[in-house]
Amino acid sequence: MSGSWVDRRVVVTGLGLVSPLGSDLNAFWDRLISGDCGIRSITHFDTSDYACKIAGEALEFDPTPAFPSPKESRRTDRFTQFAVHAGYLALKDSGMDLDQLDRDRIGAFIGSGIGGLSTTEAQHKVLLNKGPSRVSPFMIPMLILNMGSGLFSIYQGLKGPNVATCSACATSSHALGEAWRTIKMGDADAIFAGGSEAAIVPLGISGFASMRALSLRNDDPKTSSRPFDKDRDGFVMGEGGAVLVLEELEHAKKRGAKIYCEIAGYGNTADASHLTAPSPEGEGAARCMKMALRSAGLSPEELDYINAHGTSTPQGDICETKAIKSVFGDRAKKLAVSSTKGAVGHMLGAAGSVEMLICAKAIETQVAPPTINYTTPDPECDLDYVPNEAREMPIKVALSNSFGFGGHNASVIARKFEG
Repeated sequence: MSGSWVDRRVVVTGLGLVSPLGSDLNAFWDRLISGDCGIRSITHFDTSDYACKIAGEALEFDPTPAFPSPKESRRTDRFTQFAVHAGYLALKDSGMDLDQLDRDRIGAFIGSGIGGLSTTEAQHKVLLNKGPSRVSPFMIPMLILNMGSGLFSIYQGLKGPNVATCSACATSSHALGEAWRTIKMGDADAIFAGGSEAAIVPLGISGFASMRALSLRNDDPKTSSRPFDKDRDGFVMGEGGAVLVLEELEHAKKRGAKIYCEIAGYGNTADASHLTAPSPEGEGAARCMKMALRSAGLSPEELDYINAHGTSTPQGDICETKAIKSVFGDRAKKLAVSSTKGAVGHMLGAAGSVEMLICAKAIETQVAPPTINYTTPDPECDLDYVPNEAREMPIKVALSNSFGFGGHNASVIARKFEG
């Protein structure tokens, strides 16, 4: 370790994901910027009796390569499989040889907003139908939401800081921000940071539908999620996970790592307002973005691109638009602001890490991904949402927003690496 915490720079050196657009990083990016959509009719269970019948399922997924054995993978919930696999892919992408590094200084911050909902659902049925003696001894380790982070560290022998964040849809952005802070403070040299979610199960779909939070555009799944569009009617659930390798700059340079971008700033605030709705006028989100800019030492004029939380909910998209205008003033109309949830759905606790991965690729390729399904402008959402087609443009600084039930806000800023 060298230098004070303010001198320690943190870069992104590995990316891994599982998503409704696949798990191959380059193929995912190509599909995303081409305007492809991974939302379809649900296949995980029979939706005949359900109001919502659509979601972004990760159908092209095989967990076994990331686990010591197929038996080990079967003893984990799907959300843990996503987390472990995304971490495994990020490790491969980073080129790290863990045997040549100090595992005591490498950690994992991988969270989940809900955890093992399918395990909870299945084992509750066992309890009711067969009695308490038949409940699986693996039930608790399968459903607790820290197991993605815990098992990944076990499989890879990582003995550094290990945390599982849980802040609803802000979960994995908080994981990234707190990992950044931990490396800055000198308590680790590298951290695998992100989140995962697997809530496309009967209980998850029925619960969100009962809140009237989900889109019911069942007859046309690919256009069901339409962030910032006037005709949006709710979010569409997605599943999967993403893990980014955050690494102290000198540590990365020493091993000759590829650097995607630098993590420059982080904001973390609370609305302290409402159980599920954003604070009026997006006040909490605005404070969060201002905090991220301040910690990065950047002015609003230096930002180029925002990957918005943009869930496709009527009130949420308006509040985020107002927050952006509050923070950036005249600059707001000149920013490229897109939501990629139209392509993959809302991945809940995994959303922030997937979207920061997208920011990293946007900076690498100098391409802003589109907001698909944007057909009817909303007078209350009047920014440049990169409608329907990706845009080649200079992207030096990008910001990713995540906002969760309970009033949790997180903003993470990445910038193009300049040595």
